[in-house]
Amino acid sequence: MPDPSSRKLFFTVFPSIMLPMFMAAVDGTIVATALPAIAGTLGEVERVSWVVVAYLLATTIAAPVYGRLGDALGRRRMMFAALTLFVAASALCAVAPSIIVLTIARVLQGFGGGGLMTLSQALVGEVVPPRERGRYQGYMASVFVSSSTFGPVAGGWLTQHLGWQSVFWINIPLGILALALVFRLPARRPATTALRFDFIGLGLFSCTVVPLLLALEEARKFDAQALTISAVLLAIAAGGLFLFLRQQVRTPAPLLPIALLRQEAIWRTNLLASCTGATLVSLVTFLPIYLQVVRGTTPSETGLRMLPLTAFIAIGSMMTGQIITRTGRSAIVPSFGQPVVMIMMVFLAVFAPQLSLAQLPWVFVLISLACGTAMPVVQTTVQMLAGPRQLGAAAASVQFSRSIGAAFGTALVGAVLFGSLAAIDPATAALFAEMVEMGPQALAGLPPERVVVVQAEIADAFRAAFTAIACFPALGAFMAWTIPVRRIEGTSLPSTAAAPAGASD
Repeated sequence: MPDPSSRKLFFTVFPSIMLPMFMAAVDGTIVATALPAIAGTLGEVERVSWVVVAYLLATTIAAPVYGRLGDALGRRRMMFAALTLFVAASALCAVAPSIIVLTIARVLQGFGGGGLMTLSQALVGEVVPPRERGRYQGYMASVFVSSSTFGPVAGGWLTQHLGWQSVFWINIPLGILALALVFRLPARRPATTALRFDFIGLGLFSCTVVPLLLALEEARKFDAQALTISAVLLAIAAGGLFLFLRQQVRTPAPLLPIALLRQEAIWRTNLLASCTGATLVSLVTFLPIYLQVVRGTTPSETGLRMLPLTAFIAIGSMMTGQIITRTGRSAIVPSFGQPVVMIMMVFLAVFAPQLSLAQLPWVFVLISLACGTAMPVVQTTVQMLAGPRQLGAAAASVQFSRSIGAAFGTALVGAVLFGSLAAIDPATAALFAEMVEMGPQALAGLPPERVVVVQAEIADAFRAAFTAIACFPALGAFMAWTIPVRRIEGTSLPSTAAAPAGASD
C-alpha cells in the first residue's frame, strides 16, 4: 500500500469522507434560519420545531445501526446506501406540501445523515494507520465545526434568495458528487461476514432515545406543565434504557458493543466526548443570547463576535491531530486543554461584566483552542482499542455519546439560566423570554431604573449558566487524566484490513 503519510493517500481518503460529513453536519443547522419561511408557507407554526427535532432523533438512532451494519456488510457499501437515502429524502423535503410530510421526510433524511457521520469516522479507521488517524480526525473535527457554523449562514442566504426549498435541493448535486468521491475509496472485505441484527435492541434503543430527547426539549420551556411532561418522558426513557442494556447483554449480536464499552479506556473516552459535546453546544446556544440580551449586540454583530469560538476549535483540533501523528501522545493533550476550558468559563462567570466587547473574543479564542484538544483524541483512541472488527460500533458509540451530552448539557444549562432568573425575580424571567424573541426593544416601555435592575439580574443569571458550563470540562479533565491509554501505537494497518485482489465490500 502507499506510504500512509503520502499526499496521494490524503487526497484519496479525505475528500471522500469529508463531503458526506459536511453534508450531515450542515443539515443539522442549515434549516434553523429557514424555519420562519417554512412556517409561513406550510403553516402549523406550533409544529415547525419538529423539522429540527426529527432530524436530531433520527441521526441519534441511526448511528449505532450503521455502525453495526458497516462492520458486517462493508462501510463503503453502507456509505452508498446512506448517501442515496439522504439525497432521496432531501428531494422529498423540498417538495413536501405540509409540515407533517416535511417532518417524516426529515426523519428519513436523518436516518441517512446519521450514517454519513458514523461511517465517515469508521472509514478513517479502516483505511488510515493508527498514528495517522490523529491528523485525519483533527481535519474532520474542523470540518464538522466549520460546517455546523456555516449552516445557519448558508440557510439564511438560500432562503432569502432562492426560497426555503433550496436548503434541501442543494443536497442533490452535493450528494451526487459525494457518491462519485466514495467510489475512490479502496474496496475492503468486511472484518466479519456474519449479519445478525438486533431488531429488538433497535426498538428498545428507540424507546430510550426518543423520550429522552423529547424530555430535554420540553425542559427548555421551563414551566410546570413542561416539567411534568419531561418527568414522565424521562421515566419512560429510564425504563427503555434498562430493558435495552439487558437485551444487549443477552443477545449474541448487540447493537452497541457492551463488552467493548465496559473497558475503562473506552467508557472514560466516551464520557469525555459527552462532556465536550455538552460544553460546545451549550456555548454555541447561549452565548448568542448573552451577547444580544445582555450586551445589546445585533444578530450580525453577534455572528462576528462568535467567529473566534468556532474557527479556533478547528485550529485546536488540527494542532492536536498533528501532535498525535508526530508523537503518538493522545490523552495528555486534553488533560491540559480541558482545565483551560474550565478556568476560562469560571473567568467568564466572574469577570464577564467587566470585559468589553473587544475583549470577549480573546476569551473565546482560548476556550475554543482548548476545546479542540479533545475531539481528535476521542475517535482515535476508541478506534485503536476497538480494532478492525468493531470500528463502526466504536465510531457510533462516540457519536451517540457526543449527541446525548450535547442535548443533556444544553437542557441543564437552560434550566439553570431560567431557574436562576425565576428565583431572582419571576417578572424578570418572563421579560427575559420576551427579550430573547424581540431583542432589547422589549425593554422600551420600562422606566430607566427598572431597565438597569433587569439587566443586572439577567447578568447574574448568566453567571450561574457559565458556572454550570464550567462543570462539563471539569469532568472532562478528570476523564482525560484517568484514561489508561496515553499513546497511539502503530504506523501501519493490520494485515486483516486489506482485501485480497478482486474482493469487494
